[in-house]
Amino acid sequence: MKIKFFFSLLLLAVNLPLLAQNLTAKISDSNTGEPLPYATIKIDGSTDLISNNEGYFNFSENGLDVSSILKVSFIGYVGQQITLAELKKQNLIVKLVPANFELDNITISNKKPDPYQIIAEVNKRLKENYKHSGKNTKSKLFFRESSFFKPSVLDLDITKSTGFTKEQLKEANADLKKFSDRLVSKPVQAFKDILCDYYYGKATGKDNKTYFLSKLDVVKATNITGDQSATSLDAMEENGAKLLLKHLDSTKFYRVKSGLFGSRDTITLNKSYNNKKKNKKPVSKLNNTKNSIFSFLSQQHFNGNKLDFVKESKLYSYSFEGSIYNEADNEIIYILKFSPKKSKGIYTGTLYISESDYAVVKCNYELAEGKKVSGLNLKFLLGVKTSENVSKGTLIFRKDPEDKIYKLHYAYEESGQYFYINRPLKFIELTKEEKDVVALDFKIEGSTVERTELLNISRSEISENTFEAFKETDFNYIQLKRYDPAIWQNQVSIEPLEAMKQYRVSDDF
Repeated sequence: MKIKFFFSLLLLAVNLPLLAQNLTAKISDSNTGEPLPYATIKIDGSTDLISNNEGYFNFSENGLDVSSILKVSFIGYVGQQITLAELKKQNLIVKLVPANFELDNITISNKKPDPYQIIAEVNKRLKENYKHSGKNTKSKLFFRESSFFKPSVLDLDITKSTGFTKEQLKEANADLKKFSDRLVSKPVQAFKDILCDYYYGKATGKDNKTYFLSKLDVVKATNITGDQSATSLDAMEENGAKLLLKHLDSTKFYRVKSGLFGSRDTITLNKSYNNKKKNKKPVSKLNNTKNSIFSFLSQQHFNGNKLDFVKESKLYSYSFEGSIYNEADNEIIYILKFSPKKSKGIYTGTLYISESDYAVVKCNYELAEGKKVSGLNLKFLLGVKTSENVSKGTLIFRKDPEDKIYKLHYAYEESGQYFYINRPLKFIELTKEEKDVVALDFKIEGSTVERTELLNISRSEISENTFEAFKETDFNYIQLKRYDPAIWQNQVSIEPLEAMKQYRVSDDF
């Protein structure tokens, strides 16, 4: 038995190097060495990948061999085809050469194209280029949500208590100080990664009308966040309230009240009450995720009110920056810069437009200097100020070779908000008799950032029967304390940014 066990271990050790692994490679400019974000990579003509904001991408060797071909492309650069063996010899670095393409090669005259005529053509063909195919589809998606809660100032101080002794008051304030100092010194982050099959197809309602709905099959999902992490103002308030309740009577019920928000939820450490709340039917993770993906997808287009820099052309100024050759699709791409012309225009960025059909194949956008999406300033009146001052992203579309409709291949969106709150809070005992009251001053200032990425790995048409037959089931996240690349071994994912790789969930929260 020992000999068999020994040989089993020996065979395992010998074969370990032969097991498929995930590799991380980088795409950069051959002249400057600068990373090329959102470059597209196709492996053996099937698997679609994209480089992250730092130029990195990862892929599995599973099913590949040394002769497998990686086709790397980036608008404005000469594409490169490289075997897996060659990539390894180059230390997993692909260096793309900027394309030299003269405007005279594609224009009949020396006159530059009119950017306003180009954008007019884009709008004229907008519905046709991005219309829904009307087919039932199944898409393999990788979806990532990242949250950052960054308080720069957090002051919590109990100013009045009818239920505390002086010693208890001192102890409670010390705990609140420790809690606030941790949040400021170690801002909490959260990351969710989801690999899934997203079904979208026709269904017939009870009224016999046909409509489209989505279904979701989660292959794998990970969540990097502490169980009590504060990645929002609501979560931070809840954690702070629980901390404060440690110093109050655990048998009593309290209501949190603010001069601005009025009465809030009832809180207590009473186990029977809290167990009743916990026993309420939880919201399905599947439905939450499906709604998040559907909501995100529904905003990544140019027909809505959010990304108005194409449709609402009267709000923006456009300039023609030149033309480049897109080797991946063998076509010429117009480059247009845009910026606000009127006060309602808030974005600045770049549009990459196909010369052949005037479709926007790629765009980068961000808020122009001094612009914001929304805001509220009642700082001196009510002690509240908010400003949605971050909104930027990247969209990449690809034309379907069969129906000639452009489909979303990749989307990145980042939104952020500044906040300031300086309000008194009260914990009032719920009783008809004399009430215990705890009053505290609450001041917080900082920012929140939300980042969302979606990569459409593959898309296929499915039959109506296949769509109807698929039944959804809920899923559970794999809870992690830090990013673990082994989780995605032999599966497609987006290479995380360095900040995500370095983040560790603190046990302090």
